[in-house]
Amino acid sequence: MSFVPKKQAFSAHINAVTLGTGDKATVIGGQNVLPFYTFDAPIEHAPKIGVEISDLAAQWTCAGIRDFYDGCTTMAEYAKKAETMEGADFLALHFESADPNGVNRSVEECVADAKAVAEVTSLPIVIMGCKNIEKDGELFSKISEALQGKNILVLSARSEDYKTVGASVALAYGQTVGAESADDINLAKQLNIMLKGLTVPAESIVMNVGTAAVGYGYEYVASTLDRVRAAALAQSDADLQMPIIAPVSPDTWGVKESVASEEDAPEWGSQEERGIDMEIATAAADLTGGADAVILRHPAAVATIKKFITELV
Repeated sequence: MSFVPKKQAFSAHINAVTLGTGDKATVIGGQNVLPFYTFDAPIEHAPKIGVEISDLAAQWTCAGIRDFYDGCTTMAEYAKKAETMEGADFLALHFESADPNGVNRSVEECVADAKAVAEVTSLPIVIMGCKNIEKDGELFSKISEALQGKNILVLSARSEDYKTVGASVALAYGQTVGAESADDINLAKQLNIMLKGLTVPAESIVMNVGTAAVGYGYEYVASTLDRVRAAALAQSDADLQMPIIAPVSPDTWGVKESVASEEDAPEWGSQEERGIDMEIATAAADLTGGADAVILRHPAAVATIKKFITELV
């Protein structure tokens, strides 16, 4: 008797969330199977890849990244170039310089950059802040207003500021809001419930449940991803059925394996290859754990993860 595998498609689904508008709009989520389990049921929307564009990109020292963006000086120029990157589905604008403890660029300057990017690209836009609660609250509100109608995703609403961010981003300007928690299924669920309590529609919420470079406490990330996806599908938990986005690049390009020079660590080999490897390994782990989208930086990492997704879906 031939072997007949038992399929395990679930009655529950991950919410399908559309980012962007027009021909380049993209959908994340929507599946009713575990990550890449195409033998159980078709995956309608393959995982998506975003390209990080920082307003401090001029400080990036990686040769491959600098060569790719050669001649670019403004965020809009970086964005236009990133749009041509093989595998890019959306752009992630990272306003690191807004940090009051750093460069402390004004909200008005950051908004002008976001508007300039929106004028030169048709790819969906994700907004990343500077991790300062007060500054991000103002930044997210002003950018959401300036890009109203563009259907952007704003990362992130946290337990400390979910009311401000949820109200200004999703309710006032109709954008999608990212719910950011730190590797804990209970915190992720609670934040989703609180956002929904503000009357933010579940279909306007994307989760950032936390990520880390592989080897840096990644077991907590893996456990959280597994538990969130299992609860969403196997237990039909509507408070955890939001798609997951993982901002991989800020973590992987900041660890010692990526930043230690070849002079300081000759036994580790090429510094650039180390950074690329960390980015690829972390993105692959996030995707197989349940992430519906990842944010990357290096063109080689983007191309490799795109091939990884294509061959598995």
